[in-house]
Amino acid sequence: MSRDKSQEDITLLGKKNVKYHYDYCPEILETFENRHPDNDYWVKFNCPEFTALCPITGQPDYATIYISYIPGRRMVESKSLKLYLVSFRNHGDFHEDVVNVIMKDLIRLMDPKYIEVWGKFLPRGGISIDPYANYGRPDTKYERLAEHRFMEHDLVAMDKVDNR
Repeated sequence: MSRDKSQEDITLLGKKNVKYHYDYCPEILETFENRHPDNDYWVKFNCPEFTALCPITGQPDYATIYISYIPGRRMVESKSLKLYLVSFRNHGDFHEDVVNVIMKDLIRLMDPKYIEVWGKFLPRGGISIDPYANYGRPDTKYERLAEHRFMEHDLVAMDKVDNR
């Protein structure tokens, strides 16, 4: 199977013996060309086995990370995204920071029209924390979408994911 021009930047997909980084590694992220940049459509990722460390205690924090975006010209390649999310394994950061760092890294990487990242962390010490961050391209309808979804993000139940 030959690679077309839109796949030139993909180096991890299909490779065996890929090195896993267990401390924050944004440079592992890769993109490919969106074949439908004039269409608005959602791309959603659910990572039900996300792990990071508490920066104070060093104890593990577990979460499901939901990433939803409307692509622009570039899209994130899913294997690189998996490796990137694994790279938080030994990284110490607060839940709120993790969600914002993931979102900002993906914005820098692919300049999406719209993106949101929601972390649903398992309780520790009897409390769970579910930070949400979003972004819409400034001065576009996506900026208005971001404002709307931000105000109403927790009013409607999210799609249930059964680790299909």
